Amino acid sequence: MPTEELRQDAEQYLMNTYARLPISIVRGHGSHVYDLEGREYLDFVSGIAVNALGYTHPDLVAAIQKQARQLLHASNLYYTEPQVKLAQALVQRSFARKAFFCNSGAEANEAAIKLARRYAHLKYGPDRYEIITMLQSFHGRTMATLSATGQETIQTGYEPLVPGFTYVPFNDLSAVEQKMTSKTAAVMLELVQSEGGVHVIQPSYLKDLRELCRQFDALLIVDEVQTGMGRTGTLFAYEHFGVQPDIMTLGKGLGGGMPIGACLATDEVAIMFTPGTHASTFGGNPLACAAALAVFRALVEGRVLEQSQRMGDYLAKGLQDLVGSLPIVKEVRGLGLLQGMELTIDGNPLVTDCLAWGLLVNCVMQRVLRFLPPLIITQREIDRLLEILPQVLSKRR
Repeated sequence: MPTEELRQDAEQYLMNTYARLPISIVRGHGSHVYDLEGREYLDFVSGIAVNALGYTHPDLVAAIQKQARQLLHASNLYYTEPQVKLAQALVQRSFARKAFFCNSGAEANEAAIKLARRYAHLKYGPDRYEIITMLQSFHGRTMATLSATGQETIQTGYEPLVPGFTYVPFNDLSAVEQKMTSKTAAVMLELVQSEGGVHVIQPSYLKDLRELCRQFDALLIVDEVQTGMGRTGTLFAYEHFGVQPDIMTLGKGLGGGMPIGACLATDEVAIMFTPGTHASTFGGNPLACAAALAVFRALVEGRVLEQSQRMGDYLAKGLQDLVGSLPIVKEVRGLGLLQGMELTIDGNPLVTDCLAWGLLVNCVMQRVLRFLPPLIITQREIDRLLEILPQVLSKRR
């Protein structure tokens, strides 16, 4: 089916919730995808940080095929080996002691919000339920997570929002101090505000925030839906800062393309979830967990994590080198293979310009080009990006 015919059918049958680019992707390999007409694109979006191992990674494909032949779903009424092994792997490499599995990052954040409120409720009573989050944050599209998200554009039209969320500027400790009360159950934040324009947390702020939460016995929730699973060069972004949260959420890259999310917590917090207090029908199903185990092993045992760290440094330096030579580039910021280039003009037309060059990038907050390549990206492929960008950016004023 030609792309134009597919587009027309999509407009007829799909709800209009996405602004799609005019291509139809049919297959991928490595860090490249191919459209219906056979055109090749170098992918610096990777399914919005989902395709951590790129496309058709042999270990991931083999794990999915093997599990599909054995068991797709059994429900959480029974034990399944892939789920237990994945929980073990994540716990042994993190601060956490227990894991809960669901289907997405938004669901993982829902679980974190519920867990924090239940912890505070059982420990202090029903009046302790408020959660402080950050302006320009993004935690998901469900009712609770969009209420937690500090962006009016995400929330507009869905009022009344879920009550109990207070928003403060990112990297501003005094603002958090002013909002902390006896009703505060938790502080929830991203270590890199990816959807909010690729803003990185200040190390001193995170350390002070950890101490502030400890003083108030408020939980610290770190949303690592985008930054987790090697995206920043460490398995989890909190490892860069020497600060451990009480709850961490994962999604996107965890399954390498299979839908899965996870909420991890310390024993003291996790014990508040008991049978019947939270659940997910498809959460942690054998197929998704087998895929996530393959991703984990590729990162840790297959040395993809080391490659991610090297290529993250290389990408950041290459983008920084463009700042002085291109007048429309205001700033480059990011961590590892999560980089943003802030422009002085609207960046959305540049996404289309890059598409014509066979390059997939995306734009957030209107003026920030965001680069999220697969963690298997090579130096040669980054060099290609750095060749294309000056050609595209120099033609816009």
